[in-house]
Amino acid sequence: MSDAHAPYDALLLLSFGGPEGPEDVVPFLENVTRGRGIPKERLAEVGQHYFLFGGVSPINAQNRELLAALRADFADHGLDLPVYWGNRNWAPYLVDTLREMAADGHRRVLVLATSAYANYSGCRQYRENLAAALTALREEGAPGAAELRVDKLRLFYNHRGFVEPMTESTLAALDSLPEAVRAGARLAFTTHSIPDALADSSGAPGDPARGAHGGAYVAQHLEVARLIAEAVAGATGVADRPWELVYQSRSGAPHIPWLEPDICDHLEAQHADGAAAVVMVPIGFVSDHMEVKYDLDTQAREKAEELGLPVVRAATVGADPRFAAAVRDLVLERAARTRGEAVTPCALGALGASHDVCPVGCCPAVRGASPAAAGEDWTD
Repeated sequence: MSDAHAPYDALLLLSFGGPEGPEDVVPFLENVTRGRGIPKERLAEVGQHYFLFGGVSPINAQNRELLAALRADFADHGLDLPVYWGNRNWAPYLVDTLREMAADGHRRVLVLATSAYANYSGCRQYRENLAAALTALREEGAPGAAELRVDKLRLFYNHRGFVEPMTESTLAALDSLPEAVRAGARLAFTTHSIPDALADSSGAPGDPARGAHGGAYVAQHLEVARLIAEAVAGATGVADRPWELVYQSRSGAPHIPWLEPDICDHLEAQHADGAAAVVMVPIGFVSDHMEVKYDLDTQAREKAEELGLPVVRAATVGADPRFAAAVRDLVLERAARTRGEAVTPCALGALGASHDVCPVGCCPAVRGASPAAAGEDWTD
């Protein structure tokens, strides 16, 4: 299998990044909010949830774990493909990692973005980051940068290696509840709220889901939630367990509509409706990073305690070996298609496998487009 990844010669794990100490918090938030003119004093206020955890976001450590899991899985299966790691907003920065990859002789790179769903910040913006980094390297004349080409792996939200670990963690969370409330526990599938306008335009032009409220972003989450809820029903024998897709981590101006309901509002509504307990299932997140640790494990749990409502939270996929195997599967699938070979992709449910190459107009920004690599509108 040593050349099964051809024509690709490296994989890049591309993520968000996070601070790794108190002194990093404000500079990190400056990177995240660059161009918005937010004063440092306000950023320090916004960063209080990081200071509660010593100024350290869990995301970098979790990406290191995933990096190790990918390398181990590739080695165990004879896939001789180096794996690198770069971030959007903190070290190791994307541009530095691509410079290193080019200097190491890599020219055809596959990219795994740690976001499973179609939307601007989770897909198109990463492609814009790639374009900006490639342009910067070529302008500085970095060795090998002129020949460096990147392709992005397709979205993995409905791959077995993502859905099955989430199903298992949901069942484990249910089992952790007291037996008296277990059968009556409801499922709250959580993901990052985004502005309605970005949700509605998410996905590719022509995708039927794009015409609905929430676009492909909501449709894809609902599909994953349905798959997990049905598997949980089959495993527990509780066929009519209520579930709902809810949102968290809103950060925008109050006058701009964002996806709702918020998880804390949802918990209040469930309590008022007589729910015995709630299992929070963070299907919108690959790992237990800050938006899971703070928004769910801290804020939502405090709300539940205030209400007297039993809650537990399912674990994210993280560095689960099945997820690492799914990435290997996606690499081999993409490589085979690039070589012109027929491939049967793994895609659970009714939506099918997402596209390999983002078409023009896919997940556009509301404020105007920037060049984006790994798509039909990018020329290497």
